[in-house]
Amino acid sequence: MKNRIFMLGKSIWLCMFCFLLVGCSFFEGAVEEAPKEREPEINFDYRTIEQPEGISKDVEENLFYLGKVWGFLKYYHPNVAEGEFNWDQELFYIMPEVLSATSSLERDAVLVEWIEGLGEIKGGKTTPPEDGVGEVKMEPNLDWLNSSGFSEELEGVLQTVKNSERNDSHHYVSLAEGIGNPVFQNELEYRHPYPETEYRLLSLYRYWNIIEYYFPYKYLINEEWDDVMKEFIPKLIQAKNEQEYHLNTLELIARVHDTHANIWNPSSFIEGYWGKRYAPAILTFVEGKPVVTGFYKEEEGAGSGLEVGDVITKVDGKTIDEILETQLKYIPASNYETQLRDMAPKLLRTNEKSLFVEIERNGELKSLELAVFTKNNLQVDQYDIFHNGTEPFQLLDSNSVAYMYMGGFFYSSLKEYQSELEQTKGLIIDFRSYPFDFTVFSLGEYLLPASREFVKFTNGSIEHPGLFTMTDPLIVGEENNEHYKGKIVILINEVTQSSAEYHAMAFRTAENATVIGSTTAAADGNISLFTLPGGIETSITGIGVYYPDGTETQRVGIIPDIYMRPTIEGIKEGRDELLEKAIEIINEQ
Repeated sequence: MKNRIFMLGKSIWLCMFCFLLVGCSFFEGAVEEAPKEREPEINFDYRTIEQPEGISKDVEENLFYLGKVWGFLKYYHPNVAEGEFNWDQELFYIMPEVLSATSSLERDAVLVEWIEGLGEIKGGKTTPPEDGVGEVKMEPNLDWLNSSGFSEELEGVLQTVKNSERNDSHHYVSLAEGIGNPVFQNELEYRHPYPETEYRLLSLYRYWNIIEYYFPYKYLINEEWDDVMKEFIPKLIQAKNEQEYHLNTLELIARVHDTHANIWNPSSFIEGYWGKRYAPAILTFVEGKPVVTGFYKEEEGAGSGLEVGDVITKVDGKTIDEILETQLKYIPASNYETQLRDMAPKLLRTNEKSLFVEIERNGELKSLELAVFTKNNLQVDQYDIFHNGTEPFQLLDSNSVAYMYMGGFFYSSLKEYQSELEQTKGLIIDFRSYPFDFTVFSLGEYLLPASREFVKFTNGSIEHPGLFTMTDPLIVGEENNEHYKGKIVILINEVTQSSAEYHAMAFRTAENATVIGSTTAAADGNISLFTLPGGIETSITGIGVYYPDGTETQRVGIIPDIYMRPTIEGIKEGRDELLEKAIEIINEQ
């Protein structure tokens, strides 16, 4: 079955939550096994490189260059693109010979012979890949082909591959029609949870090269991507069991700083790491501190000794700062605020029979032993920060202010509320949620008096992997004298992610619109899905999303016009301070 992907257009914005919430999996790409598979000519014992004192520098260097060359050939060699080879098996074929090389010259000779054995190719390209393709956002980074100290022969064959004739068809990747995000295909999954050494290295190489050639925000990683591969080669070789392998992979994924990137399928190894038993409290970081904002089940919460507004200061003797320092590396997210969002529900988990916490309440410290429960006992999965059950449409402030909660609002119900809307002086659109309905263009036509540019994208390239070019800006709205005439206030916070951010970008172009709140999740755009050895299902943001003037959204998020966050005091009092501020803005003369 071919990969299923949804069109952006005016219908559906594909985000990770779309299929997680409905319990579906979209990791079902077409897999057509390539015909050519070669068994290694050397019977190599990978245990010889797993020494207690660590990986030797020579082995690490050879594996580093092998990973880069293998990935470059995967996406640039036209015969690989044609599907003539099972490219994973080619790695397993050549890896023993590379590891057996006693010098860099011998290694390079092994690579030259291997590349030449892939068959003849047509060369002759001399024009830069960016010629005639429009505004370039990011160019392929291929300087290493000539700056790595390779032999003259290896440099020559790599340059021939670089300059070879390619087209927009590829066995392992395509671009989604009408959107342009990469669709990774024909990737074998190797579902054994603790793969052998060579398969763990394949996992690293597959992930690293997908980021190298098809991640639109590679330039925002803020560290040398080469150094990340060098760091993780020994980590993945030395991973002793399933949990270490899955955690190392999760840490690798976190290094791209993308809230769309994570391990999305349930992993008992990672669940076991965080703890399979839960305290009943729901935590949210407020004023930089983990605060009790509710309970999974009220009865268990009442018996815990915790109260809404309590600040957790220690868990099992460790301060929150100590926990964050060691654990945030396992929390993939575009920014710190979203890391804290996703770390909060993990703080009160354990595999023990209870948790010991220190709390601050009304300026005093207090120690508690908390009973813990299984996920099913507390019905943890019924709690959803993206859809909290708020009524989708309400009239507030003596019916003078309309309120839409986008985590439950459907455009089809607009006509039902339209007469009431027309009597209001302001509309609050709450994107502290994930939109249930894709209303960018439909609701946008009601909110705007005329069309406005609000976004443009970058797309990758099959012919020139690593190249990303800008599209023309997209517009929202049309000429409409019957548009909404009142003030519009848009609410955002760290829960505002992907489709919610995209909606906010569009709706803030309306007249009299004000955005209030705090840093959003900063991961906008359609996702691209793929699976790593061990059955690890992951994804990346597949297209770049920018304001029409080129301003970034990734890692930055939607910048509010008025920055505002809840306070601990407001939590204690049960107030929605952002909602109060929105009503105040609407009532201002």
